[in-house]
Amino acid sequence: MHTLVQWLGGLSGPVVYAVVGALVFLEDAIFVGFVLPGETAVVIGGVLASQGAVSVGWLILVVVAAAVVGDSVGYEIGSRVGPRVLATRPLRRHAHRVRSAQDLIRRRGPVAVFLGRFIAFFRAMMPALAGVSHMPYPRFLLFNALGGITWGAGFTLLGYFAGTAYARVERVAGRVIAVVVAAVVVVALVVWHVRRRRRERAQEGDGAR
Repeated sequence: MHTLVQWLGGLSGPVVYAVVGALVFLEDAIFVGFVLPGETAVVIGGVLASQGAVSVGWLILVVVAAAVVGDSVGYEIGSRVGPRVLATRPLRRHAHRVRSAQDLIRRRGPVAVFLGRFIAFFRAMMPALAGVSHMPYPRFLLFNALGGITWGAGFTLLGYFAGTAYARVERVAGRVIAVVVAAVVVVALVVWHVRRRRRERAQEGDGAR
């Protein structure tokens, strides 16, 4: 991630907006999230905003717009292609998780669109599955927009405040202590991420039953 931050930090502001927005859009539209979750790009964008490379306000607008439009494209693909989209190679390798996502959307309907925004695999899959299930688009768009706004603003600000906190500690206590604090934060985030993935798998298993 540090290398990606350095690479993005060397780009001009408009290019940073474009790269982050494109990653979020592609994750939702054509399942690029299997390779690089849009969530990662959004947090990194927030870190760069804390460094003054881009405006945090404009970045939130770009992220939310990319999330909503990308989801709409994913919905349209699912609606037009139908169940055949589930036979594509990337999805065949995740058949069990696809079934869990289908079960969630059957049980929760539009609410699944909102909840799916906060789970990496479901975030990439839920729009297409909503289209496959022929969920009315206005209903999909409402919950899609609510999820996109909450997720986009939340994770952008997470990166922004994390970057701001690091800079403040570095100024007050020096680089060594700042690095130690950052390392502790990274370990805490890794533990949180692992626990969250375990909970997601447990929820998927419950959904499959």
